[in-house]
Amino acid sequence: MKRKMLAGMAILSALALAATGCSSSGGDAGSGGDSGSGDTITVGFAQTGSESGWRSANTESMKEAFSAENGFDLVFNAADNDTAAQIAAVRDFINQGVDAIVLAPIVEDGWDDVLQEAADAGIPVILEDRTVSASDDLYASWVGLDFEKEGEMAGAWAAEQYGAEDTKMVVLEGTTGSAPANDRAAGFDAAIEGTSIEKIDSQTGDFTRDGGKTVMEGFLQKYGADGIDLVYAHNDDMALGAIEAIEAAGAVPGEDIKIISIDAVKDGMQALVDGKINFIVECNPLLGELAAGLVKDVLAGEDVEKEVYVEDASFTQEQAAEVIDDRAY
Repeated sequence: MKRKMLAGMAILSALALAATGCSSSGGDAGSGGDSGSGDTITVGFAQTGSESGWRSANTESMKEAFSAENGFDLVFNAADNDTAAQIAAVRDFINQGVDAIVLAPIVEDGWDDVLQEAADAGIPVILEDRTVSASDDLYASWVGLDFEKEGEMAGAWAAEQYGAEDTKMVVLEGTTGSAPANDRAAGFDAAIEGTSIEKIDSQTGDFTRDGGKTVMEGFLQKYGADGIDLVYAHNDDMALGAIEAIEAAGAVPGEDIKIISIDAVKDGMQALVDGKINFIVECNPLLGELAAGLVKDVLAGEDVEKEVYVEDASFTQEQAAEVIDDRAY
């Protein structure tokens, strides 16, 4: 299967962001240019919901890319992390006869039937952010991040920093059954294998700040602040919730209990600068321009890559301080 890797900074250049230090990697998947027909393209976008700062930035990126100025009529639906509602939204797009569907699936499984319905109707589907377990014949392309590599990057840093000494770790998982939760767990676990880091508990916080706070409160009640050395959060919002719980318990996040997270949204990066989070792996949410380009290319009958990966960066406290003022999300 062919893959294309695009650097995270190239995404920022493609979106003409003014952030300093942007550079192009030369990737050209998802051109985003005019289709040449002059016709408006109607696209149904089935978003997961608005569970996090990352998701909000991702939605804004999609709405900007699929704008009327760019030749699109966007039909937007956010399913509030309800898989049945999201499947119903995709069926509604099919019944409306949209030209294409962009789907950020809440979970990996259960998409075979509705994707087949879209294929039977001649409506191409582009997956965005998350993946599905259905046959790849049922969608035209996928654009997003390498979640397993994100987990590996986070785990490698944990292994280097804490792997030589006994370290009790708890995990704040993302939505159960979702690709980022599954892959970030697998990547991290592989990276810390053979170290002295022990995962003593793991529970889903559904990628939400409230969920992360509630789960962390439970861990603190069960093990005490002295019984937890490290928190691995599958996203920044859950890490920020964990910070609230740790502080309420009278401990110091980033010192008494170390925190590693994934996303690198503005609030998370600020917590990293402030020393309350110790390390963050980026998950770039600005995928709209690439998704819009793929839609245009597919509808124009052009060959596209089956998988378009965006490369992520990572940040220590010092590195976050250098870039936070120029972050677009």
